[in-house]
Amino acid sequence: MALSLNKAPDLARRRVGRALDETGLLCVTLLEGLRRTWDLRQWWGEFVEQCWFLARVTSVPVMLIAVPLGATISLQVGDIARQLGAQSGTGALLTAAMIQQVAPLAAALLVSGVGGSAITSDMGARNIRDELAAMEVMGINPIHRLVTPRLWAASTVSGLLCSVVILAGVIGGYYFNVIQQGVSPGAFFDGATTLLQFSDLMITLFKAWVFGFIAAAVACYMGMNCDYGPVGVGRAVNRAVVVTSIVVFATNYILTMIYQVLFPPRF
Repeated sequence: MALSLNKAPDLARRRVGRALDETGLLCVTLLEGLRRTWDLRQWWGEFVEQCWFLARVTSVPVMLIAVPLGATISLQVGDIARQLGAQSGTGALLTAAMIQQVAPLAAALLVSGVGGSAITSDMGARNIRDELAAMEVMGINPIHRLVTPRLWAASTVSGLLCSVVILAGVIGGYYFNVIQQGVSPGAFFDGATTLLQFSDLMITLFKAWVFGFIAAAVACYMGMNCDYGPVGVGRAVNRAVVVTSIVVFATNYILTMIYQVLFPPRF
């Protein structure tokens, strides 16, 4: 028992060192993927293909999530607002919540969970079949050829999904708030424009864009560095989703804090 306790600091030190090493390698992969962005001829075709793939696999789930999510928020907020006698503020609270926080996080988690897992599986399969090593032997940089288009495709689709989440969530909230709870449409839309600024929409789309980059970078890195065999690919997919979720929520907090300092709320 004493021996195990004595080894605990060394084990923790090794774990922290490994985490820092992988963080550095992940950042190198991301920067290397962005370095040759200007060479569109090398990755444009793969970019279009990945955009279509990510949009195809995430469009239906995002609609199935966004409408009930907006309706749930609307019902909860509407019930509290009715108890406080402020039903006209339901639209403002719903729209502010959807635009500022819910939409970019939902889009990022969908891109990570649906598209990112597919990217990790694809890159992991290429790795265990030694396709990445073969590309390097032929003088082709696998990061420029495979990672760069996936970075831009995931960020582009994430921004588009964010817009869809906002629209579908507000529609779902409008239906349950106006049709079911009897709030007037004028009060709903007037409240929706009370708390928001144009910069709120811009920072939301920027968040979704950044989160898409993070999801693709983590997915590609985990796939390219997975252990050999199907078990290694499966573990890489699991790690990619977990790490992306943690990094996205941490990044969201940092970006929100910076935005509130630069653009203070109206009220």
